[in-house]
Amino acid sequence: MSLNGIYDTDNIFAKIVRGEMPCVKVFEDEDTLAFMDVFPQSKGHMLVIPKKESARNLLDVNPDALAPILKTVQRVAHAMKTALSPDGIIITQFNGAPAGQTVFHLHFHIIPRYDNTGLGQHASGGMADMDELNAIAARIQSAL
Repeated sequence: MSLNGIYDTDNIFAKIVRGEMPCVKVFEDEDTLAFMDVFPQSKGHMLVIPKKESARNLLDVNPDALAPILKTVQRVAHAMKTALSPDGIIITQFNGAPAGQTVFHLHFHIIPRYDNTGLGQHASGGMADMDELNAIAARIQSAL
């Protein structure tokens, strides 16, 4: 998909927001949802999405909606830092398929980095063990 298009209300993240698909939730408020990536690039990889916005990417979103999204990104990144003690944290966001976007609902990746540990490929690694994701999520939640 290109940068332009119509928002698909049946994308996986929209289904997660509506409760039609499960996720390993880390944090939720009125505007945002943070959950574990089931195809993580690193142990502890999370996603943050808006709940009310039907924006495909950063270029589509109402600018007023960005503040609550970024507030959640920062909040869960701090909790990740406390809970997992990574050596670094990547915060990234893709716009359009050529840029690496695979789900066309605005989302931010928060990926812990550890010295001497490689990073998996975006959207192409194996599915994570759900028990491990739940355990990691619980550690991050305890730091919120």
